[in-house]
Amino acid sequence: MAVTMTEAAARHVTRYLGRRGKGVGVRLGVKTTGCSGLAYTLEYADAVASEDIEFESLGVKIYVDPKSLAYLEGTQLDFVREGLNEGFKFSNPNERDRCGCGESFRI
Repeated sequence: MAVTMTEAAARHVTRYLGRRGKGVGVRLGVKTTGCSGLAYTLEYADAVASEDIEFESLGVKIYVDPKSLAYLEGTQLDFVREGLNEGFKFSNPNERDRCGCGESFRI
């Protein structure tokens, strides 16, 4: 399995990296936090870390650290607009439960 992104997410990341003028892709991960235990992390990557596992989706590089990959395997990153809000949305087949506030999840 891989970590992928939708066309909307790839367009957003590509545009943002272009405006930023630097960056090699996006880095996804998980951290321990919240009421359900885990939360997603997302940051623009300016360099590749030696431990990074690299995926490419629709021309965009996605970097994941080995510890996070166990939680993110098969995840698809989307960029959605809902009313006045917009942001990234994780579709993770490993996710079993999400807290009421939507900030954390459980595997």
